[in-house]
Amino acid sequence: MNMTAQHTWVEEAWTKALEKTVINSRSIGSEFPHASHGGKYDLAAPHWWTAGFWPGMLWQLYAGGGDESLKAVAVECEQRLDEVLDGYLRLDHDLGFMWILTSVANFKLTGSEDSRIRALKAANYLAARFNLKGRYIRAWNPWREGEDNSGVAIIDCCMNMSLLFWASETTGDPRYRHIAEAHMDTVLEHFIRPDGSVYHIVDFNPHTGEVTEKRGGQGYAPESAWSRGTAWAIYGLALAYHHTGYERYLHAAQQVANFFITRLPEDHVPHWDFRAAGVAGDLRDTSAGSCAASGMLLLAGQVTAAESHVYRNAAMKILESLYSNYGTWDNPEEQGLLLHGTGNYPENGNIDVPLIYGDFFYVEALARVREAGPFYWE
Repeated sequence: MNMTAQHTWVEEAWTKALEKTVINSRSIGSEFPHASHGGKYDLAAPHWWTAGFWPGMLWQLYAGGGDESLKAVAVECEQRLDEVLDGYLRLDHDLGFMWILTSVANFKLTGSEDSRIRALKAANYLAARFNLKGRYIRAWNPWREGEDNSGVAIIDCCMNMSLLFWASETTGDPRYRHIAEAHMDTVLEHFIRPDGSVYHIVDFNPHTGEVTEKRGGQGYAPESAWSRGTAWAIYGLALAYHHTGYERYLHAAQQVANFFITRLPEDHVPHWDFRAAGVAGDLRDTSAGSCAASGMLLLAGQVTAAESHVYRNAAMKILESLYSNYGTWDNPEEQGLLLHGTGNYPENGNIDVPLIYGDFFYVEALARVREAGPFYWE
């Protein structure tokens, strides 16, 4: 293991995350935790976009030396998601978040053919959401009567493209990759501002592909800088470069990462929006920090040695601060690993609470430092 003495805290952090998760697994089982309130994770329906993060964390800890009980729960979660995959009607753009961290993970670790088939089904459904005119994967569905989001694309979907890249690699069929590249090129053209900040939502005319509006979405304002959206972009662009070798994605990942790093506060854990005003601007989002850290560790391995230390050092400072200042290691009454996540501020949803995706990316980032893959997005 390639670790310097100054990072020996990583092993301690890994052990504490593993121990806490083993305890949590005995009560959570094959449910789908989302946000922690009053010390306990609430449980979301299997179709909710966060359903993959709990089993994904179990797989990551299992792969890094965890016991068989974690694997067993992760497999049960994957099987429970069959009702969503086969039911079809609740599927949207987040198929990657859900089946990369369950079925692709299982296939990579065990070679399960059933898991490979599940992931390929999900990839086909995701590819079917591609709008040829606008060259984007459509986000969401009309969940409310009269709602029309057929022209909506969001920055989060950068992460879901790994499912399409994986499908091309495992089948030898380039069509999935072509769709993923087209979507990521649309991200480059329409989502990233010159300073490296990003829009959450871009609206297209679904019939012509014309951009009609750019929105802040879960950020503070249309032209603000939602930190988790920034993290999605860093990681998603680095993954696109990993899968394609196209330097346009690498340069964009660096541009967004540079913006993120230069806006971090003194303790290196981001506020939920880098441009939020007033009291709202004081809130942190540990999930944005952990996701960005994992993405920047990937990015650090893709750039020159002279540039690599910028991203690795930033990621390590974020992770060490999360461990030292935001962890729940001394509180056995709290199931979440990291305090002070911000779910959806504009809708007043899950504010200042532990979030399962924050916990997942924290564990994944520690695994990257420990060189304890595989990493299922890749």
